[in-house]
Amino acid sequence: MDKSIIEFISEHHLLTLATSNNNIPYCCNVYYVFNQQTNSLIFASDGKTIHVQHFTENPKVAGTVALETLDIEKIQGVQLLGEVSELIGEEFQNAKKHYLKLFPYAEKMDPKLWEMKLTFIKMTHNKLSFGKKLVWEENHQ
Repeated sequence: MDKSIIEFISEHHLLTLATSNNNIPYCCNVYYVFNQQTNSLIFASDGKTIHVQHFTENPKVAGTVALETLDIEKIQGVQLLGEVSELIGEEFQNAKKHYLKLFPYAEKMDPKLWEMKLTFIKMTHNKLSFGKKLVWEENHQ
């Protein structure tokens, strides 16, 4: 994965997550932490939400993380594809430590954590050059 993509995803923490189930789309915003070892985003969400109901039935999701700016030379953002699964056991405990380090107030929520394993990323990076696109895809070998 390109260093610019890793840095951008690591520096930001608000994911717009898009789900779909039974041909009904839905979007929400979640706070995430990036796990570089697994190329995944970890986020907390209540099981009663529409987006959780969607991705427990259809784990394939999309998302975006974007820098909000009117300065065209500074535009940066990523479009993401991935699959979501619930974290349990040791994976949950490890993810919870990282998540609570960045979002300590979430401990009061006793969060249920989810992992979006990234399969595709397209980054627009105008700081490199106007309209510059960087693409990463999971290697299926």
